[in-house]
Amino acid sequence: MVKRTGPTNVHLRKLIRFLERASNENEARIWRYVAELLSKPTRQKIEVNLGKIDRYTKEGDIIVVPGKVLGVGKLTKRVTIAAWKFSENASLKARRSGANVITIEELVKSNPTGSNIKIII
Repeated sequence: MVKRTGPTNVHLRKLIRFLERASNENEARIWRYVAELLSKPTRQKIEVNLGKIDRYTKEGDIIVVPGKVLGVGKLTKRVTIAAWKFSENASLKARRSGANVITIEELVKSNPTGSNIKIII
């Protein structure tokens, strides 16, 4: 049986530890759940298109994608999107539509309790 080692990307490992710490300090289970989703194997990594974000959000929502945001589809709403990674096209399209594109770490610092945040998988 192979021992599970977790992600090898140093930046991702730091983010996961940061989220776990934030979860414990602020008693916010949402950050622990996001850390678990980011810890998944490569085959199970989350990739979300802008069209899906547009379909499941309302104007002014705060969204967390524990994975990568891809640029397929249109984003018509002004939302705040925090993700581990953005494709170049997704970042460009989201900014053009008036969306606020930030990292997960920036979102945790601005909203440590994790209130009013939607996770899109």
